[in-house]
Amino acid sequence: MRHACRLEAGATKPVLQFLSMGKLGIYIQVPFCQTKCTYCNFHTGVVSPGRFVPYVDAVCREIRQHRSLLESSGARVSALSASGEPTVDTLYIGGGTPSLLEPHLLTRMVQALRDNFTCQLHEVTLEADPETIDAEKAAAWAAAGFNRISFGSQSFVDEELKAAGRMHRRADIYRALPVLHDAGIRNISFDLIAGLPKQTALSWRQSLGETIALSPEHISIYMMEIDEGSRLGLEVLQGGTRYSARELPSEEATASFYELAQLQLKAAGYLQYEISNWAKPGFESRHNQKYWRREPYLGFGAGAHSFSGAQRWANCHDAAAYAAAIMEGKSATETVDEVTLSMALEEELFLGLRQAEGIELRRIEAQYGVRFSEIVAQLAASGMVEKEGALLRLPAEKLSISNEIIVELLRAVQVSV
Repeated sequence: MRHACRLEAGATKPVLQFLSMGKLGIYIQVPFCQTKCTYCNFHTGVVSPGRFVPYVDAVCREIRQHRSLLESSGARVSALSASGEPTVDTLYIGGGTPSLLEPHLLTRMVQALRDNFTCQLHEVTLEADPETIDAEKAAAWAAAGFNRISFGSQSFVDEELKAAGRMHRRADIYRALPVLHDAGIRNISFDLIAGLPKQTALSWRQSLGETIALSPEHISIYMMEIDEGSRLGLEVLQGGTRYSARELPSEEATASFYELAQLQLKAAGYLQYEISNWAKPGFESRHNQKYWRREPYLGFGAGAHSFSGAQRWANCHDAAAYAAAIMEGKSATETVDEVTLSMALEEELFLGLRQAEGIELRRIEAQYGVRFSEIVAQLAASGMVEKEGALLRLPAEKLSISNEIIVELLRAVQVSV
C-alpha cells in the first residue's frame, strides 16, 4: 500500500535560512537492504533492485529542485541565493545499505550534488556492508570521490552475525578491507555492537581485539538498544524466544563490554571524541560532528532530516511515496519543527555532552539566560561532571550514563526559571 507524503497538521513550512553560514553537510538516505537485521529499528526495507533507479532519479531531482520544492511549501530561501550559499564540505550516503546500488547510481547522486551546490568536499562517506564490496565497486567509489567508508562489521563472531540476521561473515571482513585499500580508500570506520544476542565477554574481546589489530582509522561502538521498533526488541519486550531473544547479555554485561572498549581503544592510540566514537588523531568524522555541534545540514531521500539552526524538518519515510511526490514536482517534506529556545538548550546539552570536549558553559548560560552553578557544583562533587575553566564535560567513565546526568542538569534549570 502506498502512503502519501503529507505535512503534519499545524506544522509550519521549512525555512532554508541558515543561522550559521559556514560549511554545510549533506546527507543522502538510501533506505534499501538485502535483509532486515533483527535489531534494526530504522525505516528501511528489502525491495527489488528494480526500485533502485527510480529512487535515485527522485533523489537527483530533489537535489536539483531543492529551492523550488521548498518555495512551493512557502519556504523562504533567500539565504541560499547564488551569492550567499554555504559551501558543502561533507557528504554522507547512508541507509540502509547504499553499497547495494550499482556504482553509477551513487556517482549520479554525487554529481547532482556537485552540479547544484558549491562543493569543496573534504569528506565523502559511504556506508558499506562487507559482503557487498568488490574490486570493481571500490574502484568506482574512489573515482566518484568517496574517500571514507563506514564499514558495517558489527562483530567478528559468525554465530553472533547469524543470530542478528547479518548477511556477512568474519571472512568477508578480511576479504573486503584490502579491496578498499587497493582502491585507494584509506579512511575506514568500523562499526561494532556491544550486547548482540549470543555475545559473551570472551567473544566481545575477540571482536574488539580483531578490530584493533586491523587498525582502522575510526571505530564506532554502539550498545544494543531494546525497543518495540525492531523485531528483536519487540520479541524481548513480549517475553518471546525468537531471534535469540533469551540469549542477550545483561545490561550490566553490555556496560562492561563498553568499558573494556574504552580501555583497550585508548591503549591502542584511539581518541574517544564522542560517546560512541573513537578515532586515530585527525580522523574524527567531520560530517557527524556537524550533528553534535548543531551545525547546518541538508538531507535528501526518504526519511532524511535537515537542520537550519531555526528549524528541523524531515522527508516522509516511505520510499515509494517519497519518489512519487518528488517526481510529481511536489515537496516530500512531512514534518517540520520550530526549534524553540528551550529545545535548543536541550540539544546543546544532549549533543554537546556526548562529546569528549564537552560544552562551553559560560556561552550557554549567557545565550539561554540560565545558571548551572549550583547543580554543576553538586554533580562535580559526586564525580559526575568535570569543570575546567568555562568548559563542562563528562568524565570518560560516566559517558555511558550521560542521559541521566543531562536530565539532572535540565531539571535544575526548569526549577530555577
